[in-house]
Amino acid sequence: MEKTVAGNTIQVNEEGYLTDFSQWTREVGDEIAKEEGIVMTPRHWEVINYLQEQHKQETALSIRRIGKSGVVDIKEFYALFPKGPLKTSTKIAGIPKPASCI
Repeated sequence: MEKTVAGNTIQVNEEGYLTDFSQWTREVGDEIAKEEGIVMTPRHWEVINYLQEQHKQETALSIRRIGKSGVVDIKEFYALFPKGPLKTSTKIAGIPKPASCI
């Protein structure tokens, strides 16, 4: 389905995840974060950039893997994205919801 975010028309699935990563921009990510109740900081963007890089490399994402990445530890990951860190952060990053998320 279509949704207008930050002046861009994007395609999302029924859970609000982008279905076409090429439609993602930082402004779109920022707007999705606002919808999720998150004010993005440089630290949030570091995590988002890491997630996008992992997605491009087709690496399966999990909270455990992210905690071992050296980018962010699990405690901080939950602090940055309190309503379900992996689910929320991947939505903001414009990448599909990981299989490990319910």
